[in-house]
Amino acid sequence: MSNREAYIDKAKAKIDQWNAEIDKMKAKVDEANADARIEAQKQLDEARKQRDEAEAKLKEMREAGDDAWADMKQGFDKAWDSISSAFENAMSRFR
Repeated sequence: MSNREAYIDKAKAKIDQWNAEIDKMKAKVDEANADARIEAQKQLDEARKQRDEAEAKLKEMREAGDDAWADMKQGFDKAWDSISSAFENAMSRFR
């Protein structure tokens, strides 16, 4: 497995983990009272938005040619840090 494939697999695994956390959050939103549900739904929507951004970036990485890989990786690393931070922030407000 190349470094590129390993890198993409690692990012995909993290997104899969986020999907599981979103599913747990969704179950808690469904159980919350009306007032709490509104705020929790906002956090859930924010987490989904961050996950969707990560998936879009990952798709770009998969489709990048070998020549663009290094540049894409560097840009992805920066975007990933920002997306990860925002996702974790949304999740922490919910916990």
